[in-house]
Amino acid sequence: MSAINSFLVSHQLRIASNPCVSPDFCLDWPELQKLLLAGEALHVWAHSGFRTAAGAWKLRENLKTGDCAWVLSPAPGVTNGSTTLADGVVLPSGACAFPATWTNLLALKNLILEHDPAATIFPGTTANLGRSTLGVGARFTTLHWPAVEWTMARLGIGLTANQNSIPRELVYDVDAMLADDLDTVPFPFIGANVPEGHQGQSVEGMSHGAVLSKLKSGFHHHRIAWSFNADHQPIGGKFDSREDALVRGSLLASYITFDLSPELAKKAPASIDAIAPDLREQVRRRMAEVGITADDAAFEKLLGTVWPAMLKMKQRDELYRAARASAFTTPEGRAYLRELSIDELPGLTTPETTAIMLALCDAMDMPVNFVAPAFGFQKNIPYPNQTKLRKLITAQWNVCQKFGVSIGFHSGSGKSAENYRLMGEITGSQLEIKTSGRYTYEMGRALHASSDPADQALWRDWYAFTIELAVAGAFSDDATERDAARGFILANYDEPADAEGIFADEATCRSTLVALTPHPDRVFFFEYNFLYVLAADGKATKAALGDHSPAGYRQRARFYSISREARLGYARRVAEYLIFLAETTGLATAARCAEATSRLAGFTAYSDLLNDIAQTSE
Repeated sequence: MSAINSFLVSHQLRIASNPCVSPDFCLDWPELQKLLLAGEALHVWAHSGFRTAAGAWKLRENLKTGDCAWVLSPAPGVTNGSTTLADGVVLPSGACAFPATWTNLLALKNLILEHDPAATIFPGTTANLGRSTLGVGARFTTLHWPAVEWTMARLGIGLTANQNSIPRELVYDVDAMLADDLDTVPFPFIGANVPEGHQGQSVEGMSHGAVLSKLKSGFHHHRIAWSFNADHQPIGGKFDSREDALVRGSLLASYITFDLSPELAKKAPASIDAIAPDLREQVRRRMAEVGITADDAAFEKLLGTVWPAMLKMKQRDELYRAARASAFTTPEGRAYLRELSIDELPGLTTPETTAIMLALCDAMDMPVNFVAPAFGFQKNIPYPNQTKLRKLITAQWNVCQKFGVSIGFHSGSGKSAENYRLMGEITGSQLEIKTSGRYTYEMGRALHASSDPADQALWRDWYAFTIELAVAGAFSDDATERDAARGFILANYDEPADAEGIFADEATCRSTLVALTPHPDRVFFFEYNFLYVLAADGKATKAALGDHSPAGYRQRARFYSISREARLGYARRVAEYLIFLAETTGLATAARCAEATSRLAGFTAYSDLLNDIAQTSE
């Protein structure tokens, strides 16, 4: 048993209530093997079937623990079926069973794609995924996945159905986590650094869970391609020393976002003479082809500034390519999309900057599918000036379309319908909208509306947690933390509030917030809510945040115990938001979106939605 599996089992942190922590979806194979050999009635996921050359496969699960097994009914003539994957056993029925380990998952990807190159069980790059998509972040839990699968099935479009910043949000290495050797991430608005992977799940665990979710729901039968984005992969800087681990963990990601900011933060530009003259000329020539010019001084300054980071990006890209070539046997299995995130460069991104960066990517043989310029977006806030936004997007699109590159809109949640329609109109829907925090907020709405007593208890505790963080922040000695917290508090009032009275002292501030009607729309709840999922024992203290001990994971388990009523409410809200985005950006027709919305409104039980995923489109 691996160290992470031993840790989870010994603390009763099983997959059923704490999924995607271990890379494996079978923590205790000897235990599960005994049940299988004894003929125990384990759950068979009826829609999970698929075929390889070895035969027909289905997924079985011990619902008490969440441990899963692949069960193979060998094809005629297959005599050594139990060796198809690692650690196989022959069952009394003649079928063969294998533990759902990370190693077996990677092997199964090869077997599936060798047999059926068009299979969509694993994340991929085909259809429109490299041109038009919605990025669905999993910053909180995995409970939104059924809603994402249902939406893709009903709209008939593939999405970036799994998206996470690594290592910021996901644990990049479970052994480093167990050794208490994770780095921290600064969160200035709470005046503290929080451990990396502050949502608790590992990158391999999320990769594994996303695949199994599609099989359990039967989504894969639609044969709609979907992708997994390893978002904000940090390039250079302090991340050089763990580059191999970052690459290894993201092996199943079919879409990589390159974040150059760690290397750029070193502020160590290259001399222009360090860049080959023929490459500089190639970049200039490509810029001229798309109608962009830059004076010599500006061109050389930007080129020198980004050159060290671009060399590091090339090095990382080669590692991603080599890892996939080593692990996977088919072109489909090795393919991945690229996004260049340049919104970390100072100020709003100019067309000249975009053109230089895209020309560099082409010249260095790493063409990108998406580029993310800076538009001045604020998270979860509509862009206030449509005229200005039209001008900014048009200027970028005039460059991007000539390179055959789509625009990635980061901080994409919470914009207005008018904003989204403008994005879709100008780009011809060749875009990606990245969303994440919205889905945590929607969980708050679902719990708040639930009639289940346990859901209500979780909601009250969660809301109280955000009040305590807001109050503590409002009286912090750190000016950034204090200003942010007071802003989050005052934003809850339609009319100018008595700031002097509210902030007279901590007790007065707390009583003022407690007197407000609890609601997920409270700004302080929206801003602090994501920190609750891995707060040790639910404590609203900085030391408790992002806790990877049993106390943190016990807290996480509370969300996986919510009622079916809350799960339906949550899934409905997630699906409604994705339909809204698809319609306003033009990724799906208004008629298709209206039909899906009507269908969604008719569900009265969570099982209605789950059962509808596997149904073929009408």
